[in-house]
Amino acid sequence: MNHDLGIRGLLAAYASGERAPIEVLRAAHARARASDQPAWITLLDWDAVAEHVDRLGPPTAELPLYGIPFAIKDNVDLAGVPTTAACPEFAAVPQHSAFVVDRLIAAGAIPLGKTNMDQFATGLVGTRTPYGACRSVIDERYISGGSSSGSAVVVAAGMVSFALGTDTAGSGRVPAAFNAIVGLKPSLGLLSTRGVLPACRTLDCVSVFALDVVDAARVCAAAAAYDVADPYSRRVAPPGRPARGQRRIGVPPDAQMRFFGDRAAAAAWQIAVEHAAGLGWELIEIDFEPFAAAAGLLYDGGWIAERSAAVGEFVAARPDAVDPVVAEIIGRGTRPSAVDAFRSAYRLAELRRATQADWERIDALLLPTAPTIFTHAEIRADPIGTNAVLGTYTNFVNLMDLSAIAVPAPVRDDGLPFGVTLVGRRDQDGLLIDLAGSWLGEDQAAIDAELGSPTRSSGPSPGETLLAVVGAHLSGLPLNHQLTELGATLAAQTLSAPIYRLYALAGTVPAKPGLVRAADGDSGESIEVEVWRISHAGLGRLIGGVGQPLSIGAIELIDGTTVSGFVCDSRVITSARDITDWGGWRAFVAGGPPAAVAG
Repeated sequence: MNHDLGIRGLLAAYASGERAPIEVLRAAHARARASDQPAWITLLDWDAVAEHVDRLGPPTAELPLYGIPFAIKDNVDLAGVPTTAACPEFAAVPQHSAFVVDRLIAAGAIPLGKTNMDQFATGLVGTRTPYGACRSVIDERYISGGSSSGSAVVVAAGMVSFALGTDTAGSGRVPAAFNAIVGLKPSLGLLSTRGVLPACRTLDCVSVFALDVVDAARVCAAAAAYDVADPYSRRVAPPGRPARGQRRIGVPPDAQMRFFGDRAAAAAWQIAVEHAAGLGWELIEIDFEPFAAAAGLLYDGGWIAERSAAVGEFVAARPDAVDPVVAEIIGRGTRPSAVDAFRSAYRLAELRRATQADWERIDALLLPTAPTIFTHAEIRADPIGTNAVLGTYTNFVNLMDLSAIAVPAPVRDDGLPFGVTLVGRRDQDGLLIDLAGSWLGEDQAAIDAELGSPTRSSGPSPGETLLAVVGAHLSGLPLNHQLTELGATLAAQTLSAPIYRLYALAGTVPAKPGLVRAADGDSGESIEVEVWRISHAGLGRLIGGVGQPLSIGAIELIDGTTVSGFVCDSRVITSARDITDWGGWRAFVAGGPPAAVAG
């Protein structure tokens, strides 16, 4: 395996002049073209890749992925390139790239092409495709895992630095385990799914495959943004540095662990648990049964109907064009009734509540990514049963609105790959990245650099106060200098409680927003905020320059704490534009120039 494509190493080589993007991309493209793995559905021709490189220009701080080659699972749109979802008869050429692809290209990343997958993202095996089944890069007798099979293989085999997958039931994690790389499945809504062919639309998310945790964090940060045009995009606090201390990690009791007769996997799990204890993590037994019961709902409950909602009409009209196993699974989606769907939703709510007490005792779960690994022959003999086994420790995650990251673990005693997954609550992506970095022994300073500001403040020191800003005082915006000149320091990037509305104020120079608590009966939302530490004297000087309709009042944050912050007189909003749906002032400014609201 050729692993000379780590993002940090490439960026350093570019900065020193040791390597040039055009040389790196040419070599990566040649490796992809020469590979005997059926990992690509569409590999761009070299001229198309070179055009992307030519448009790069010089490296800048606004290009955190400058000249970095990447791949895209073929259910995610790349403008001008067919999206097949591994079904040639379904192929269509999109005019626009998916939102996350646009963001990555804007950050300097260079697409090489579209990767192989389980058809319509239906499977965890990576064999349900007419383009050929990918093989594990560790042992070609074994499957690569799916449905993001090609994306994992092109990263592990050194063809690209990172790749996009999707993850509904574990498709961004199982292939990572079977190819000994990192698979980040972020909180639902952190990465927009606009431009992604749905599998189960309410559960789908875009995932990231990378060679290490730091690279995965950088890609996630570049791709993440609230997308007002995606109804499932959510205002999720950006991953940030968690406060460090002893970690409480949940593990199931031995009696609840299932490895389906695979003794080597069971032994590897015991080594993994010992490794966790050796890191100083406090291991706490939890009841895994509610999680396992939730996993069973994905294909046996009402959610199977979502797969039919996505592509069921095509499958019914063109059964000859569809893999027989995929057609069978999607066809089941017509059987549950609306009553069944509601009953499944009620059951899931009960199971979520059953896990609540455990989540109050732990920071994250540690689990095997998959209980075993199968040969291609074993998959052919039992395509549905083996697939169900692979989802034992993954299927529940999106149903329970959790985040996860899969990382390699010490190989089994038979030499086959084994991986573990850290699972956290929604919005705990930064914590999971930090834990995964510790697991792999990665450079803690590099992880801190990627995570940026902490997700929440540790509180003010004596003589200081915490001040929340929502507009022109945000980092990099026109009035931020007023904070830094007073000695203020950034304490956290987070969200307000979901009880506010944000308005673009007319006639303000520079343009400013107004944060207003939603009136009784009105719906409020969470708004992007930065929390700054500022001295009492500095705050006094700042207040002296604040004029109507703005003032300093109390702002409630998403974690339930209350800090001082800029608020607006609600009487002026009748002449202001409601921009709450943008999720914050920075997103609004990026979407349209502030001058548009100045008059």
